[in-house]
Amino acid sequence: MAPVLTSLSPSSGPATVFSSVVITGSGFANVGPLSVRFGTTATTFTIDSDTQITAISPTGTGTVNVTVKVELDGTSNGLPFTFV
Repeated sequence: MAPVLTSLSPSSGPATVFSSVVITGSGFANVGPLSVRFGTTATTFTIDSDTQITAISPTGTGTVNVTVKVELDGTSNGLPFTFV
């Protein structure tokens, strides 16, 4: 089953500086290789628990969807993140 995202904190961040974003949801632990994307850009992250990931937002512009992809189970729903 694909992961499910319920919230981002914060849901916006600086356009030119990397910042920490906490992703809350389910299906993050013990599922095999994961990737976290801000739009089409993959980023670094730490799996804190089955319900929380801490990711580093890349630099960017506008609003993009944040998604979590599990290699064997599919891609989560997207949540908007706005670069300010």
